[in-house]
Amino acid sequence: MKVLVTGASGMLGRETALAVHRRGHDVRVLQRRPASLEGPEEVLGSITEQAAVRRAVEGVDAVVHLAAKVSVTGPHPEYVATNVEGTRTLLAAAREAGVSRFVMVSSPSVAHAGSALVGVGTTPADPAAAHGSYAVTKAQAELLALAEDSPGFAVCAVRPHIVLGPGDTQLVQRIADRARAGRLPLLDDGTALIDTTYVDNAVDALVAALERCTDEGVHGQAFVVTNGEPRTVAEVFARICRAAGVPAPTRRVPSGVAKVAGSVVERVWTRFALPDEPPMTRFLAEQLSTAHWFDVSRTRELLRWEPRVPLDEGFDRLAGGFTGR
Repeated sequence: MKVLVTGASGMLGRETALAVHRRGHDVRVLQRRPASLEGPEEVLGSITEQAAVRRAVEGVDAVVHLAAKVSVTGPHPEYVATNVEGTRTLLAAAREAGVSRFVMVSSPSVAHAGSALVGVGTTPADPAAAHGSYAVTKAQAELLALAEDSPGFAVCAVRPHIVLGPGDTQLVQRIADRARAGRLPLLDDGTALIDTTYVDNAVDALVAALERCTDEGVHGQAFVVTNGEPRTVAEVFARICRAAGVPAPTRRVPSGVAKVAGSVVERVWTRFALPDEPPMTRFLAEQLSTAHWFDVSRTRELLRWEPRVPLDEGFDRLAGGFTGR
């Protein structure tokens, strides 16, 4: 197949594009800045630019859509423009170009209303209940995509949860930087159990979804992807900090205090359009103090996928992503 991968400048998008290329497919990538990938053809542009999107889908058989605005704060219209309207633009262009498969990369946060998720499967995306602009708009985008599933245009959604890998700047580097600066507290005792996904396992799931998107029981459906090895927040932080060579956090903050403070901080950051990351938001406080781990047996069965890198090995591999380690 000729496959378009959007958002290949990020860790997961880059590794997915390379993996699809290694599988023998002809790969094209669309992103705002050069990804410098060996093999795939590059189209520079934004998912919000119709002309760039049309160029990117020309002659393409399948799309893996990762491009998104990912952050913990910022004006809501920016999330809508990229995550919702960008997805809408891509879906329309893909159908017009004769694309037959579309894999929407989503997030378990689309179905997280703030309460604990303990061993649940893939529940429906719910924009009305999701918390935070990212989760709300990703939920809207996932529903848009799945609604387009039809004969000749197979759509499925994959929700990788907390993807970790060497060189990751979205999560791993931010945790290390905050710990180094003494700005990474444990909420309550850091005992909330959470699932994570090593990047190679997430990539394997996306490739499996791409190749099985037309299967009965796969198209029109969403699938949560994790390593299936829940750990406490404290352990996840400690393992990342060990890989980075920085002290693990020991300071504790009550989750209720963090949620209230996060709400205030979020309003301040949004009102004054402050450029750096806020120290806390309500969404972040919920994620760090609430259990969220999943039953991925349905994902394993229908995508015929298994996580091949155990979490302990994945944590050990993180050290290679930090210079001088």
